[in-house]
Amino acid sequence: MSKKTLRIGTRGSQLALWQANWVKSELEKRYDGLEVTLTKIKTQGDKILDVPLAMVGGKGLFVKEIEEAMLRGEVDIAVHSMKDVPTFFPEGLALRCITEREDPRDVVILRPGLERWLDIPQGGRVGTSSLRRKSQMLHPRPDLHMLDIRGNVETRIRKLTDENLDAVVLAAAGIKRLGFAANISEYMATDVCLPAIGQGALGLETRIEDDETNAMIDFFNHSETSCAVRAERALLRHLEGGCQVPIAAYGTVAGDQLDLIGLVASVDGKEVLRKAVSGPASEAEGLGVSLAEDLLVMGAGRILEEVYRNETYNPKDEEV
Repeated sequence: MSKKTLRIGTRGSQLALWQANWVKSELEKRYDGLEVTLTKIKTQGDKILDVPLAMVGGKGLFVKEIEEAMLRGEVDIAVHSMKDVPTFFPEGLALRCITEREDPRDVVILRPGLERWLDIPQGGRVGTSSLRRKSQMLHPRPDLHMLDIRGNVETRIRKLTDENLDAVVLAAAGIKRLGFAANISEYMATDVCLPAIGQGALGLETRIEDDETNAMIDFFNHSETSCAVRAERALLRHLEGGCQVPIAAYGTVAGDQLDLIGLVASVDGKEVLRKAVSGPASEAEGLGVSLAEDLLVMGAGRILEEVYRNETYNPKDEEV
C-alpha cells in the first residue's frame, strides 16, 4: 500500500455520515497508517426538502454532485445507499463494491395504541416519501391518506407526533444503523411490501482508472449481496425506472441459485404486478432482464407511463 490518505465523499445526513464513517473505520482497521477523511457534499436531494421526492427529478438526486467531485479528483470514494444509486454511471466512474446487506425490509413506527399497521383506523394518516411504499400499502388499504414527509430518520420519527400521523414508514437498515430499532412497531414482510432495489446494501463508487484505490476497497464486496443487487438493478434498468417510481425487487442467493421477485404498481395501489423467477446466480443480470420483460408483458409499461404522465418529470428524459 503506497497511498497514505483516502478521501470519502458523502452526503451530510445522519445516515450518510454513519455509512461513510463505517467505511472509514473498516479501512483504517485494515491498513495500518492509512488516514481516511470525509468530505461532506450537498446534493440536489438534500437541498430541496419541501417538495415530494417524486416531483424533484427522478434519477441521481443523491449522488450527482458527489460523482462530479470524484471526477474533479476532489474525493476518491463515494459511499451510497444502493437504493439511491442510478443504474448508469458517468464516464470514468464505476460501482466497485456492494457491501453485505443489512435487513432489507421496510418498517412501520406507529402512534401509541396501535400494534399493527393494518389496525390503523379508516382514513388514517401515514407518512412516507416513497411511491413504492405508498402503492403497496394502498393496495390492501385504499382508505389510507399517504402524506409526503422528508428529512433525516430522527426528523421523520418526530413527525409522527408533530404532524399527528398514525404511522411513518422507513427502511429497517437506516433505523438499525442509527440506533432507533427500539422505535420499530412492525417489520413489513416482503410479500406485503417488497423493498426498494438495493435496499439495505451500501455501494462504493470510484474512478475506473484508480487501480490502487480499487484494490484497497475490494474486501468490502459481498458476493451474495452483489449478485442479488445486480439482478435487481438489471430489472430496474430494463424498466427504465428511477429510484422514485413504484418499482420494487428483492433477490436472495442460496448456493448457486438466485431467487428474484419483482413488482410494478400503480401509484394508487389499485394495480400491483408481481412475479418471481429463479435461476443460476451466475446469470444474475440476465434473470433481472427476463423478469422485467415478464412484468412488461403483464402490463408494467402502461402503468409506468401513467406514473410519468402524472408527475412533473419523466425519468426517461434525464441525463444520468
